[in-house]
Amino acid sequence: MPPRDAFLLRIDPKVLAALRRWADDDMRSVNAQVEYLLRRCLQEQGRWKPLAGEPAAPPPKRGRPPKE
Repeated sequence: MPPRDAFLLRIDPKVLAALRRWADDDMRSVNAQVEYLLRRCLQEQGRWKPLAGEPAAPPPKRGRPPKE
């Protein structure tokens, strides 16, 4: 795995709480959820240019299947 950069993120507590719930639903850490969402948004906006050896699309959604 390539090295990762760390940075501080100031975020509204309500947004963080919602992000935590979403990450729990998808069985991801909050950090992994943020990265997943950023990659997906970048790809949707045509700004994601994967480097050699990286997948072209974000990883598939993980976690429990939705309740029907």
